Formats: sequence, structure tokens, C-alpha cells
Amino acid sequence: MLTPCILVCSLDANTGYCLGCGRTAAEIGAWMSYGDDERLEIMELLPARLARLERQSQEEARRPQPIRERSAV
Repeated sequence: MLTPCILVCSLDANTGYCLGCGRTAAEIGAWMSYGDDERLEIMELLPARLARLERQSQEEARRPQPIRERSAV
């Protein structure tokens, strides 16, 4: 069966996309019931979704991190 799964199954809280393949939880859950045409349609969307996740990750990395208070020793 055609699948984009790379066994990195973790959903992004902001987008709902899997960080490994780019599918939503609903798409992952229904994957076995989809026909090949439906799978291919979804798979065409995945590169753009994964690129969005990558941009989001890069933006988060550029954000200034809050300075944590040092505890008195």
C-alpha cells in the first residue's frame, strides 16, 4: 500500500500535521480505507505541509528566548 509514513509519528499542536509525513490525524486514521487515488491526492499536498512545518520551526528558533532568573546560591 502506498504510504508517506516514515515512522516519526508526532502531531504539531499548531497545524495538526504529523511532523514525519504531513498528514492530519484524520487522514492517518482513515488511510487504510482510502483508495489509491485518494491517497495520491493527499500525498500531493504533503510537501507544502511539511515546508510549512519547517518554516514554522525556523521562525520559532529565531524568536528570542526568555531569560530565566538565576537562583541564588
